[in-house]
Amino acid sequence: MSSSSKEDYFMMCWKYRRPNIQKEGDLVLGLFFQLYYATQDFSMVWWLWKKYQHVLAFYFTIEEINRDPHLLPNLTLGFQLYNVYSSEHRTLHDTLMWLSGGDVFLPNYVCKSKYSPVAAIAGTSPTFSAEIGALLKLYRTPQEALETLLTIRMVSLPNTGSSLEALCSGRNGAVVDSVNPLLMLPVITYGPFDPMLSDKDQFPSLYQMAPEDSSLVHAVVSLLLHFGWTWVAIFISDDLKGEQFLQALNVDIVKKDICVALTERLPALKKVDTTRILSALSRLSIPPANVHILYGEAESLIIVDIVGAFLLTMGKVWIMADKWDITVLEMHQILHSFHGSFSFSQHKREIPGFHNFLKTVTPSQYPDDFFFSKFWTSHFNCSPTGSSCGKIGECEPNTSLETMAQYSDIMMLSDSSYFLYNAVYAVAYVLHEVLVERIAQGSPEDAEQPRPPPWQLHPLLKKLQFTNSAGQLISLDKKGDNAAMYDIQNAVNFPGGLGLLVKVGEFASGSLLHQGLVINEEIIEWPIGFTQEVLYESEQCTQCPLHEYPNTEKSLCLPKVVAFLAYEDPLGMALACAALGFSALTAGVLGVFVKHNNTVIVKANNRALSYVLLISLAFCFLCSLLFIGCPNMATCILQQITFGVGFTVAVSTVLAKTVTVVLAFKATGPGRRMRQLLVSGAPNFIIPICSLIQVMLCAIWLGTSPPFVDSDALSEHGHIFIVCNKGSVIAFYCVLGYLGTLALGSFTVAFLARNLPDTFNEAKFLTFSTLLFCSVWVTFLPVYHSSKGKAMVAVEVFSILASSAGLLGCIFAPKCYIILLRPEKNSLKGLKDRSSRRNKISEDFSHKSPSLF
Repeated sequence: MSSSSKEDYFMMCWKYRRPNIQKEGDLVLGLFFQLYYATQDFSMVWWLWKKYQHVLAFYFTIEEINRDPHLLPNLTLGFQLYNVYSSEHRTLHDTLMWLSGGDVFLPNYVCKSKYSPVAAIAGTSPTFSAEIGALLKLYRTPQEALETLLTIRMVSLPNTGSSLEALCSGRNGAVVDSVNPLLMLPVITYGPFDPMLSDKDQFPSLYQMAPEDSSLVHAVVSLLLHFGWTWVAIFISDDLKGEQFLQALNVDIVKKDICVALTERLPALKKVDTTRILSALSRLSIPPANVHILYGEAESLIIVDIVGAFLLTMGKVWIMADKWDITVLEMHQILHSFHGSFSFSQHKREIPGFHNFLKTVTPSQYPDDFFFSKFWTSHFNCSPTGSSCGKIGECEPNTSLETMAQYSDIMMLSDSSYFLYNAVYAVAYVLHEVLVERIAQGSPEDAEQPRPPPWQLHPLLKKLQFTNSAGQLISLDKKGDNAAMYDIQNAVNFPGGLGLLVKVGEFASGSLLHQGLVINEEIIEWPIGFTQEVLYESEQCTQCPLHEYPNTEKSLCLPKVVAFLAYEDPLGMALACAALGFSALTAGVLGVFVKHNNTVIVKANNRALSYVLLISLAFCFLCSLLFIGCPNMATCILQQITFGVGFTVAVSTVLAKTVTVVLAFKATGPGRRMRQLLVSGAPNFIIPICSLIQVMLCAIWLGTSPPFVDSDALSEHGHIFIVCNKGSVIAFYCVLGYLGTLALGSFTVAFLARNLPDTFNEAKFLTFSTLLFCSVWVTFLPVYHSSKGKAMVAVEVFSILASSAGLLGCIFAPKCYIILLRPEKNSLKGLKDRSSRRNKISEDFSHKSPSLF
């Protein structure tokens, strides 16, 4: 029969065969498995027939338990099997169909009580396990589940006008109890351990049979070190599990001086378009390293299988960090990308009788299993005995899985099949304990209804421990189980299409690194074109000097670009123009004050202090220019000295002006001591005293650990920033802290004096200026420490300009407005008129409202 005719046969058979398999029993288990991957629109489908071993392992376990007269006496296990799709929509569909027990899914109803499951055995995909676990958590309140599913338009109830009860076929329809908060069926996964599924808050009814892969990274690194492989490429699935493995692997390989040439994240198959597949093909075919590490979800790794089957990568060895059932998919010939690869799997023992079961099992023993017939016909090109899908040539009587050469790997017990075997037995042992308790209690109602409710199963599952038929202790409690043992397997393709996974070593996590690895190198088959000796003479990773950086291929060290905040840069040019502009503006304000030095507003509050403040502000603006341009020893020292002393003079002048306002108010009475202080010019001594203290701090700084020119080669890749190192960080913060103390003192005095009578409102302007000054420098500290390179210098320059401009604007802008635009107020006559109007308004107001005074 031609391939096209065979496909037409399968499609015709599919229409008349429901791919959900059921077997009656006193207690029913649900099994979800996945035999193919498909894109979202099913335009591309990949059958994974090696996963059918999971179904066969399930049949074997169910039959073995039913033959045991001691485990579940007088009871039989039935099952429901569902092949799940790689689609969230189909996950909801199949799960609800399973829960309702009918041919249509009806949330909130159980249509066939004899098919009511006691537990679910979930498939190898953690994504599907998470989806079914979340749905079962929602289904514990069925009416809420119905409303939610209707909302997201996943469910469409038939518009028959009948009640929901009438929609269930047969007489066994029963409404599910929507009050019981513990209506969560146990879900046991037989796939690889996934840390996401161990969150009991999110998945309270989900259990994982596989042990945690806490030592898998150590096993991989041990293999790399054993063969001296220090140049690797890493391929992971683009999800949380892949990222966690990558982070753990990077920590270990850095310690062992192993270099990573490439890190590639593989998207899930259903999210891949043609462009991304071609891109992945190109990156996988010619990576810069001869050793590839592969880890991730099966839906992502299927892309690697496509590449391995259609695009040969010679001379490369693959390390499968986790043994999936697809790692040797379709390996028919020795010239294959995965020939000679290594894989890690959990150490397990052979299940007694399972190998013989695989040798003798045929589709005729399971006539309702459509997939078994399809699998048999696809690989033997004949129709199995008893098939109801038509005839294409009946198979020989001695046809068996053992004679299927190219799929002889299906005869080897896989990790997932082993975990599935243990998962079914875990449920059986828990059911056994429940039945023993019922017999001891002698309840007649329990005898009539053998199916226990979920709330009886969960406490027993959490503490379950048993020894399986292979002699291994099995426990669902992962706490304290840190020891792990892995089998290291070598994928070998023999001539004639015979592909096998040959065990070549072991790794035990209980011993130290290196000592826990045992490898039999004599039986290892290496990839075609891969020369082991070449790797021992292979390029060694050397770290580039600080003044150089590696190129994208990591084959050369290139000189880093020297950078600093230059005047030619747009940022440096903008800051320099701002500094020159503000200094020129300050000089202009000083000129206005000198020209109008005999006016009332200039004389008020000590015009000498105003001159000193304007001159110091001009120097503050100009000192910011020292931070721009290529640093040298002179500019590094002058930066901090002029900054510290210049701002100290400015802030101490503001303090002197504030004290002058206070003394002027207190000295209104004759003969007072305050008047003598004001007349003698005592506030003027604040400036030299405060400035002298700052000069002494700067001198100590320069004498102990002065600033110097330094380079920053780590802030940005490919660049070296020339910066001024502060030298003594303690001295820098002492200078800055002293300046902050002066500013805070000025603000405090100005704030307390803000409501004192003052013709030109000097106290309020001083309050605003010191508040702005303090705000700028409080904001400066966290921003400065979070910046690197040019940004750090720019933040310091901006803070200098902003704080200086704040003092200039708040104190002198109102005065210049009166001098230049309202000269009538800047005279004695205008001052007297203004005072008379204020007194008259106050008197009128007091006469009209005497009760307020």
